[in-house]
Amino acid sequence: MIATSVAYDLVFLVHIIAGVGTIVVFIAMRVAALGVMRGADAGTQALRFPRRRNWAARLLHVLPITGFIMVYSGGRSVSLSHAWVIVGLVCYLAAAGHLEARTLPEERRVAAAIARDGVATREQGRELLRSIDILLAIVGVALISMLIQY
Repeated sequence: MIATSVAYDLVFLVHIIAGVGTIVVFIAMRVAALGVMRGADAGTQALRFPRRRNWAARLLHVLPITGFIMVYSGGRSVSLSHAWVIVGLVCYLAAAGHLEARTLPEERRVAAAIARDGVATREQGRELLRSIDILLAIVGVALISMLIQY
């Protein structure tokens, strides 16, 4: 479906950039959580967990917008009748729900502990790491589905 129109290709490019950016952000979050779990010093933890909203993680929410634009403008080769498109949508819903309900609140708890106590506990780092690993697994399933397009 690539190269059918300039508009479609631009939306596709934004979709790819958002997908790669999402993975990069989640990996950076994982590295930060791993540091807490391994007992990083107070300065490192404070630097990696500032007390503000994590807007970068919400890059994930660009994916369904660009995905739906491609579905509705892409013709038969990219439509809701394909299993891989449905899997992508289900994976987005699962990842977005997990991100907003579990991962970001956990990240805020870690940041609050660092602000209050200087460092977060290893257990808090482990919980955040598990949550991020679940996110990465869900995004991985979506990525594989998008690449294979079954």
